[in-house]
Amino acid sequence: MNKYSGLQLTVQHDRKLSSLSQFSEPTIALLHCYDLIDDFLDSINISFETFCKEFVGSWMFGYINALKQAGVRTVLFCISARVDQPSRFTHVPTGALICVLPPSGIYHIYRAVRRNSLNVYGAREAQSFKDIQDNSTIRRSLLTPVKDLAKSLGTYLSTPLGLLARELRRENCQAILCQEYEYARFDSCVLLGKMMRLPVFATFQGGDRTQSFLEVLPRNLAFRACTGAIVATQTEIGRIQSRYEIKSSKIARIFNPVDIVAWQASDRTEARAVLGIPLDAKVIAWHGRVEIKRKGLDILLNAWQQICGERPDQDLRLLLVGTGSDAEQFRQRIATMQLKGVSWLNEFVSDRNVIQQYLSAANVYTLPSRQEGFPVAPIEAMACGLPVVAADAPGVSDILDGGEVSGGIVVPREDSTALALALGRILDDEAWGRELGKRARCRVESCFSPETVGKQLRDVLLTQSLQNKDVIVI
Repeated sequence: MNKYSGLQLTVQHDRKLSSLSQFSEPTIALLHCYDLIDDFLDSINISFETFCKEFVGSWMFGYINALKQAGVRTVLFCISARVDQPSRFTHVPTGALICVLPPSGIYHIYRAVRRNSLNVYGAREAQSFKDIQDNSTIRRSLLTPVKDLAKSLGTYLSTPLGLLARELRRENCQAILCQEYEYARFDSCVLLGKMMRLPVFATFQGGDRTQSFLEVLPRNLAFRACTGAIVATQTEIGRIQSRYEIKSSKIARIFNPVDIVAWQASDRTEARAVLGIPLDAKVIAWHGRVEIKRKGLDILLNAWQQICGERPDQDLRLLLVGTGSDAEQFRQRIATMQLKGVSWLNEFVSDRNVIQQYLSAANVYTLPSRQEGFPVAPIEAMACGLPVVAADAPGVSDILDGGEVSGGIVVPREDSTALALALGRILDDEAWGRELGKRARCRVESCFSPETVGKQLRDVLLTQSLQNKDVIVI
């Protein structure tokens, strides 16, 4: 049964392949890295309907928008257990086609076995058993590799290669782009690409290690056989060159794009009036997924406590927007620390105008993350004219190249004191903060616009596909 039938635009009941001349624009296939798109949507507590109608806060749709401006059509392929045949939907904000495929038949057996075995030990199904919840350190250390192995196996099994090949042919895709290369789906797509004579690329969006030993050999082979990797950060380029001995000619350094027309600051006075924030208050903003360790939210709260302690007579506000798997734990931490001035919108916000309102009300933006791929959130803040104080997670030094020259300050990860001092410096000197904000906006306009990134992506993704005229249909 198709649980998305209420949204469905077209369901392909027939088995006939469309004509290769059906589409006038070159077409790229974009694939997410999760076993199922359901896992991702459940983790941020949004429906597939919201995903189709409103979701824009992702590098994924930034790519789609940038490629569209460069004259390239993108089809987003998703795997979902909630459909039993290929189903097509429209992503309303970009107009992109979303093709949802059912997982391979054996995946359902795997999922049932996984649910009834590993979950006994507290592995959380909705998050692809993100953590093993066991009081025994020994059992937890033994079960974690088993969990990682099962996760790798699940991603391999979930990808319906034959069905995907047919739909790639139907949509006349000239290249395949995977969300990450350190996920099992990349290996499967490289194999499929070889069989279909399609170039296969993958991006770096945070996956910087192999999930389990099961992936080691396939990953090495995939890196040798793939057409290329799109990587924004110099540190990650160095890692994959060392780890996989990938040739420099296979690596394209391309930033994630941000719609600089859509992301602009509104009037601060009006934004604060709507949010009930006094004009003389000093405001720090953050938005994203609430994952305490990965996003460094514990570091942020410690820094906020220090900032408030050093300025007892000032009206200070910390604006937080977003939810995630650690929302309840985060709420408890805020309450236990008895922090003042914290305003948290604990929900997934797909309306860009709402996020812009919070950003426009702020004096400075912060990114305290321990781990990132190439974060879009600080670029959105920079587009809104905010200075950024960020921990030196992967990608940050590339975004804020030169630090203050690019409109921000980079501090060491795990260092709440350094974060507090940098944020306090901007809060205490509003003129300096405004100057950094202007530099941040200029940096975004010159390096992260969809026009710039779209042309770069088109040149990389389509150069080889034009040489591969013959396609083998599986």
